[in-house]
Parts: sequence; structure tokens; C-alpha cells
Amino acid sequence: MSILVKIADLDLSGKTVLIREDYNVPLKDGVVTNDVRIKATLPTINQVLEAGANIILVSHLGRPVAGEFDEAFSLAPVAKCLSNFLDFEVALIKDWTNGIDMSDKQVVLCENVRFEHGEIDNDEELARKMAQLCQVYINDAFATAHRAQASTHGVAKYAAISAAGPLLINELKALTKALREPAKPVIAIVGGAKVSTKLTILETLLEKVDQLIVGGGIVNTFLKAAGYRIGKSLYEPDLVDVANNLMKQAEEQGCQIPLPRDVVCGKEFNENTSAVTKMISDIKDDDMIMDIGPETADHLNKIISSAKTIVWNGPLGVFEFDQFSNGTECLAKAIAESDAYSIAGGGDTIAAISKFNVEDNISYISTGGGAFLEFLEGKKLPAIAILEEAARAWTAMERAREL
Repeated sequence: MSILVKIADLDLSGKTVLIREDYNVPLKDGVVTNDVRIKATLPTINQVLEAGANIILVSHLGRPVAGEFDEAFSLAPVAKCLSNFLDFEVALIKDWTNGIDMSDKQVVLCENVRFEHGEIDNDEELARKMAQLCQVYINDAFATAHRAQASTHGVAKYAAISAAGPLLINELKALTKALREPAKPVIAIVGGAKVSTKLTILETLLEKVDQLIVGGGIVNTFLKAAGYRIGKSLYEPDLVDVANNLMKQAEEQGCQIPLPRDVVCGKEFNENTSAVTKMISDIKDDDMIMDIGPETADHLNKIISSAKTIVWNGPLGVFEFDQFSNGTECLAKAIAESDAYSIAGGGDTIAAISKFNVEDNISYISTGGGAFLEFLEGKKLPAIAILEEAARAWTAMERAREL
């Protein structure tokens, strides 16, 4: 794993610490509807407070227009949620780029960093302003590690000391264990709408896993490549040959890609359409495949029960509609009941885990979406790379002090 500066390596007493967290949480009517990401940051906040520091929290939320305040993307609900969890007020600071007056061991939350011009573009001026707010910068937001932006990358270049938070470090350890040092057999589940968005992941995983389970819209493209009729199901015609090549590649490498034996179909893509279970050979021209069938679910459960390592990204069907949720529910419960080391990530995956109440039985739930996927692909994440540079500089400085 990467060599990074950790909180425990630093003397934070009396210092102001800027922590980049990931508070990109769902809201409804100005209230946080899923606080998992907020709760996950509490140990980091408490650790830094106990070390005697003041804390400035920074995060984005959604995709607002830079330079324009939009209440729909305000972090005010997050500040309220944090205040409730910490049992003291976490003030929301709207104008923060030119300095914040802090009292001892205070925690404040800066308004949505994407309201600022230059955040997404990794603007040097904005990054320098962030660095001037603190003596120590900590990146604890693995979910944003694939983005080279001012609050995830630029600030780490200019801060006096840049370190990695526990959440980020734990993510890296969990992913490394699952992908670079896995106990075999290794099973990967990749769902989602399109092969094109996960093509590199599929190619990478084929080299690492014993079984590659594909689901959602992705499996329809594979079914088409295998010669099955799929009716009017979502698939990518221009990637049928790619799916066919992936299946041949899997066979050559001794990896299996099990395809559904039965599926659950609807006539329209909506929550009111009737669900009908059919064998894969019985699909009609007006059918839409929306889930795997019970026979397929049983088969996949047996595969999962034999695994020692499981990597899960993406549902097997349209689990948001209850009549098409059984396949993903069976999968989630099979993973939860398995003795394997299991790691799951991605927004839809986390939503499914929550819906089916299996959080406590997944070995590690990654808070990352895009970062999780890019790590699976073997890409170097820019926010991690800049922390590694900072760690090398800090180590050299510490050695020089000892001489």
C-alpha cells in the first residue's frame, strides 16, 4: 500500500487542520436522507479534536454552477446533521476563502466548495487560499480521490503538511486486500446499465478472478453476444463483439462468466409493470429483462458460497422496483452470509445494501463510486499520488531534523 503521512504521525496540538471529507449525501426537502457518509467521518473528526486541533471541514455536494449560490446544493443540512452527532454546533461558513476566525477546538464546515470558481479546474489560486487556512491538510475523502481538483489535489501541493485520513487509509487497505492480495477463489460481481462504462474494469478483473458475474443492463449485451433473444431490453449493439471477445478471453484464462438461465421480464420500464419469470430461451420481442430469475439466483448463490474473496459493484437488476429486486436481494444476502472477505462499492450498490439491511455483514463497504471503479481498473488516483509526494517531502524533512 502507499506510504502516506497519518494523523498519528503529527503533532496537531494548537493547529488548524483542514479536512477534505465527502459529504455528497442525498437530500430531500432540506434534510439528509442517508447519513452513512457523515457518520463515517466522525472518528476522524474526534481523533483530530482529541489531538488538540481546530477543524475546518471542506466538501462538495452535487454539481452546482460555479460562482453561484444555490440553496439546493447547500451544506446546511450536513452542518445540522454533524451538530447533532457531535453534540455541539458545527457552524456553516459561507465566505471562507479569505480566512476563518477560529476558537480552540472548534469545528466549522465550509459551504459547498463547488460554489467556488476554480474548484473543479484545480485552480492554483483557490488551492493556495485553502492551504493558507491551515497548518495541516488531511484528505479523508476516498470517494473523490480520482479527481484532481483544488480541494483534493491542489491544496495538498501548497499546504505545509499534507496527510491521509483514516477513512482514506482504510479504503486503500481494504481495496488492496481484495484486489492485490486476494484469497482464492475470487468472485467479482459487476452490474450496471452499460458495458461501455465498465469495459476496462471487466478486462482488468478477468485477469484476477475465478468467476465474473455480470448483471443489470450489462448482462443483456453478453446474452446478445451469446446468441440469445433479449426482446427490447437495454443493451449496447456496438459492444456485442466486445462482450463476445471477453467471454472467449475468460474461457482462455480459466475464468467463468455465468449467464442467466432464467430472467424476470416486464413490458415497460416503470414501477407498475407486471413481472413475469421466463427461461432465457423464451424471451419475446416485447419483453424487457429487468432481473435474474430464481433458478439463476440459486446458481449464483452456490458460486458465492464457495468464494474466499468477493468484490461487488452494481446490482443485478432494477432493484428500485420491488417486483424486480429479488435477484439483487438474493445476491446481497448470499454475500452477507458468505465467509469470504467481501468489499462492495458504488452508489447503487450501497443503496442496495441499505435496502436489504446487510450492512453489518459486508466486510468493507467502500464510500467511493468513481474512485472505487478506477482503483478496480488499476488506475493511479491523483489525490493519492499527491499525498504520496507530500509524504516523501515530509519524511525527508523529518530525517533532516534528526541529523
